[in-house]
Amino acid sequence: MELFRNTNYDFLGKKWPFIILSLILTAAGLVSLALRGGPRYGIDFKGGALVTVAFAERPPVDKVRAALAGKLPVDVQEVFGSSGAPQDIIGTDVRDDVALQAARQTIVDSLTATFGKANGKYNLDAGGADALADKLRDPLQAASVPMSDQQLHDLARNIIDYRTNHSGLIRNIDDLASVPGVTPKILNVLKQVTYPEPFAVVKTEVVGPKIGAELQRKAILAVLYALGGMLVYIAFRFEWIYGAAAVIAVFHDTIITIGLFSLFNKEISLTVVAALLTLVGYSMNDTIVTFDRIRENLKIHRREGLEPLINLSVNQTLSRTVLTSGLTLLTALALFLFGGQVLNGFSFALVCGIIVGTYSSVFVASPILIFWHNFLEGRKRPMTGPPPSASKEPASGPKPPAAPKAPKESKTPKENVRRGTAKVK
Repeated sequence: MELFRNTNYDFLGKKWPFIILSLILTAAGLVSLALRGGPRYGIDFKGGALVTVAFAERPPVDKVRAALAGKLPVDVQEVFGSSGAPQDIIGTDVRDDVALQAARQTIVDSLTATFGKANGKYNLDAGGADALADKLRDPLQAASVPMSDQQLHDLARNIIDYRTNHSGLIRNIDDLASVPGVTPKILNVLKQVTYPEPFAVVKTEVVGPKIGAELQRKAILAVLYALGGMLVYIAFRFEWIYGAAAVIAVFHDTIITIGLFSLFNKEISLTVVAALLTLVGYSMNDTIVTFDRIRENLKIHRREGLEPLINLSVNQTLSRTVLTSGLTLLTALALFLFGGQVLNGFSFALVCGIIVGTYSSVFVASPILIFWHNFLEGRKRPMTGPPPSASKEPASGPKPPAAPKAPKESKTPKENVRRGTAKVK
């Protein structure tokens, strides 16, 4: 499938507007990073607390963010738990235990005020087995359900185990009918005394600053290792200048993308690092396709100049570039527009990277080849210049005898005859 056939656009003739645009974006991104003190890292890199919350009836994630807005600086992401039920991970940048307990209580109070059921009953999802046993002892006796302390604690333990095995949340009290030891009378008492909370805090995890720094270092090394490996491979398959041009173009794409994250104050998390690695591979693949066509055309059009030959190669691969980059860009745009907050950073990196990476393959990598070619040609010219003049005398050694001078022709005929310079008619 070809969208363009026999095109003859002068891409390299219009390279300067794109090069200037790249310089502006790079400078703006670096200035923004300098003013902000570096990228805005997520909790994965800078450390903090992650509070996982499960809901009986999943509310929209925007409502969860609205419930916590103004209370804590948090980041809410929707994930799926081990049982397949949707959960929310609420991240905050607190690190010490005291602040973590306060933040956890603030999260619980804010969610309770928005989604809770304040009916005066005991929250079945709040406490442990001992607290539940204490709440059930008197109501069970009043309902004429005789139980020893051991039986009561076993019953409470079975209910708590059921809650643990169901994402830490009891969604409906009728579901407890399958719990061992729960009879219809006990179930009726549970309905009168307790109620299921619409949400429950499943777990709380703390990411220390040392772990965050280690993840940050590994993420940077992953990108650098990818660039280094690609440089070695392209230098082996083509020439080292091809590999250098491709790596410089990909590094240019990565720097601009990170700069745009800083300009738009977006957070860099592990998913964004995955998007950057995807961008590195995608942009490098696009550049290699163009370079491979340049190498083929160098064998066919030996007398053609390098710039017209690169223009020819780009035109020949134009249809492929538009199809692959265009369709991938549409997918990334769909993720960015409709993927929600969780995929926002990932899709934003892909959208920016695909756009920048597509034009850098032509307007950044190819001019580097031309610059290097012109540099080598400029070095060859002085070496292949004209040889020194033979009329110059040697620096040392005896001088050769001077050639005899021809006698000058006199103005009078007699003198010319005497000198032997008379012209023969």
